[in-house]
Amino acid sequence: MRESRFWSLMEGEFGAGYAPVLAGELVISEYQLTAQQALRAGVEPRRVWEALCRQQDVPEERLLGADVPLKRD
Repeated sequence: MRESRFWSLMEGEFGAGYAPVLAGELVISEYQLTAQQALRAGVEPRRVWEALCRQQDVPEERLLGADVPLKRD
């Protein structure tokens, strides 16, 4: 995942106004860093997104974005 996709997902899930605040203030317990710090430290954006989603209880069906359904095998 590119960082631009990370930000697109953040804005889609949390809103354009709240996404940067959340990314800059919420410490992701898995990394003991905020999302912005984790990205700057080189953590892959998908891993940051998934950790943030787990911590914020984002439903599984919205992990790929609000309008992209999960493929179930």
